[in-house]
Amino acid sequence: MESAAVGGGVLDPGGAMEQMRAWKGRIDKLAADTKAMSDRLQELRVTVQDENGLAEVTVDSTGALLDLRLGRHAQRVPPDVLARTIMDTLRRAKGELADRSQQIIAETVGTESAAARAIAERVHRRLLPDPEPDEREPYDGHGWRG
Repeated sequence: MESAAVGGGVLDPGGAMEQMRAWKGRIDKLAADTKAMSDRLQELRVTVQDENGLAEVTVDSTGALLDLRLGRHAQRVPPDVLARTIMDTLRRAKGELADRSQQIIAETVGTESAAARAIAERVHRRLLPDPEPDEREPYDGHGWRG
């Protein structure tokens, strides 16, 4: 950035005004990009179905469950299997939501700034908590895999 001072420290009014206009332009662009990011993130919804068609979940931009639909074979599996399937499907939906959120952040505000990286990290942490270890094999629609 060029200095607005001339000679012994006297400000060049024209140079100072140009620097202020450039600074305001960068701030205005950042504000517009941040609003676009915020709008797109707030509108984001993700729907995921498990591979056996037992459960379909829809989550909003915060990862909150908006809808749960059970497939016609849901009543044929044990309740604990159905519950685990729902929770696994919900985790997958949140994972997809986190990925799509990261993409929106990159497309709107970029990934170079510290602020953008902080936003991306916060979204990632909120949507993808550390998974709980589960040593059981997934249900494949006919019985436990493994």
